[in-house]
Amino acid sequence: MLGAIAGDIIGSRFEHARIKSKDFELFNRQSVFTDDTVLTIAVADSLLHKIPYHKNFREYFHDYPNAGYGGRFRRWARSPQPVPYGSFGNGSAMRVSPIAWYYDSLDDVLEEALHSAESTHNHPEGIKGAQAVAAAIYLARNGSSKSAIKSYVEEQFCYDLSASVDVIRENYGFEVSCQKSVPQAIISFLESTDFEDAVRNAVSLGGDSDTLACIAGGIAEAFYGGVPQEIAEETIKSLDRRLKKVLSEFEGRLRIS
Repeated sequence: MLGAIAGDIIGSRFEHARIKSKDFELFNRQSVFTDDTVLTIAVADSLLHKIPYHKNFREYFHDYPNAGYGGRFRRWARSPQPVPYGSFGNGSAMRVSPIAWYYDSLDDVLEEALHSAESTHNHPEGIKGAQAVAAAIYLARNGSSKSAIKSYVEEQFCYDLSASVDVIRENYGFEVSCQKSVPQAIISFLESTDFEDAVRNAVSLGGDSDTLACIAGGIAEAFYGGVPQEIAEETIKSLDRRLKKVLSEFEGRLRIS
């Protein structure tokens, strides 16, 4: 999941900038983790310690209240009686990467991705977005080719992955629905030459940059065998002690298993 966190931090300062270019500095003083990182870590924490997703999402929200959450999630997290709110936003997809690493079968990954989504994003498109990203990461980390990943996602989730990054970039705007951001993030990975290129592709679309890069980075990490050391070090430096601790524990669990 480090690749997803790296993408989030790199993309954070471009979220409303519509940069439309791959030529930019990866990190600077404005590069910060957002709700994408916070909730990704919350998912990992839930997996490690068997904590219900809805409980951890609310706890992490209250501990990191200014991380950039959407309005409907804020209302849900503050509600005394939280119930799923039918969202098809990309929040379900950006936080799902730990699940693809934690489970050892695609069926389990898909089932758990559904559970992680439905506490908030119980719209069919919200669930589909989470499952598609989790499946892409799982396939990538288990040696599937890009063409195999593309075919699986297209066939199972009916996403059109035929456009190129250049074509998407031309008219793409700020989109937060799964339908209009998950395919674009996956294409950013499919067209990449390495981890960094995947993140640059995603940011260059000029949309919801932190989330697009979070999703693309999560898949790219799995496919390319990790996050380049310099990017990994800068990413970890951007996290606070608590987030680093959960990340380290999660990665340690994967090494042991």
